[in-house]
Amino acid sequence: MTSSTRSRGAATGALLSLAIGSFGIGMTEFVVMGLLPDIAADLLPARSAADPDGAIAQTGWLITLYALGVVIGAPTIAATVARFPRHRVMLALAAALTFFSALTFLAPTFETVAASRLLAGLPHGAYFGIGALVASDVLGPGKRARGVAAVMMGLTIANVVGVPLGTYLGQQFGWRIAFLLVATIFAVAAVMIWVFVPAHAGDPARTLRAELGVFRIGQVWFTLGVGAIGFGGFFAAYSYIAPLVTEVAGSPQAAVPVVLVVMGLGMTAGNLAGGRLADHDLRRTLLGGLLGLVVVQVALALTAGWIVALTVFVFAIGFTSSVLGPTIQTRLMDVAGDNQSIAAALNHSALNIGNATGAALGGAVIAAGFGFVAPVWVGVVLALAGLAIAVVSLRAERRPALV
Repeated sequence: MTSSTRSRGAATGALLSLAIGSFGIGMTEFVVMGLLPDIAADLLPARSAADPDGAIAQTGWLITLYALGVVIGAPTIAATVARFPRHRVMLALAAALTFFSALTFLAPTFETVAASRLLAGLPHGAYFGIGALVASDVLGPGKRARGVAAVMMGLTIANVVGVPLGTYLGQQFGWRIAFLLVATIFAVAAVMIWVFVPAHAGDPARTLRAELGVFRIGQVWFTLGVGAIGFGGFFAAYSYIAPLVTEVAGSPQAAVPVVLVVMGLGMTAGNLAGGRLADHDLRRTLLGGLLGLVVVQVALALTAGWIVALTVFVFAIGFTSSVLGPTIQTRLMDVAGDNQSIAAALNHSALNIGNATGAALGGAVIAAGFGFVAPVWVGVVLALAGLAIAVVSLRAERRPALV
């Protein structure tokens, strides 16, 4: 066996280990969305009986709290651990994800489940951010966006296999079984990271104070705004996909996992395309992805009453949103200078501000009586706002004295 073959094998093992962890993250973040009615009926039985829509809207706060955990944990954890060896940090993060997912499985009440979701979100951003740096180094120069996409591939595949499977098992055997499966996946990821991810030094000179210097860079704020607001458009629609399928399209509950598989296929294809497109032309990919997200969400809102059209445009939303994932991540790393650890993690803070905002605004318009299509229109507005921020950012970059 040649050294290059061994090198490719080592890289594959490392990337697979990291991707299994991101697969678990994809499940723990998104499986709630397909199980909102089941969780509401179990944890909020009185309200569910009296006001089913209101109970589902309240349960949507589990999505928001997880996202807030990501927002809090991503910059603080990434900045604090920047000086430590990255392979050890990744192992610790995988272990923490295992523990907190097990807490969700065991928590007895809505309040304790909500607390466990907040805790489970804390390691999320640091895992993806530091994992993206490791993967980029493994793949080498000129392939940074593809390295980011490799780590995120587990998340997108989770939406093809893990989330629909977890949704099906949760519907058949109780929603908690989905989180037992998630905890098991994280445990496997931790073992594989320990075995396959090579030693990867941190930067002893990177202190918390030094890493926080990233917030003095204007283009970082623009890019975070694109993720936090523009990507919120995706989450506004995705968070309430289950009632959209059953209440608006009039399909049986069994159709929800099928639609989730279609969404996951779109996300997987978009992630692959996004990595390559962003390496080729990051600016056009960023603007094109945001514009595409606006267009396909308008199409979904107008045709959601027909299950075939709904399924087609759900695929398109998954595709366009996932083109943006590695694109925004790479853009943030490009504009962050030496602050790579915190910058890579901050992307996931931004995306989960979008998650929290999209889920909360979607729940608010449902609770206000506007129906289950209303969150999709919220998504259109947010995606348009993200596109406007991206345009301003790219124009301002041509006048660096202003940024």
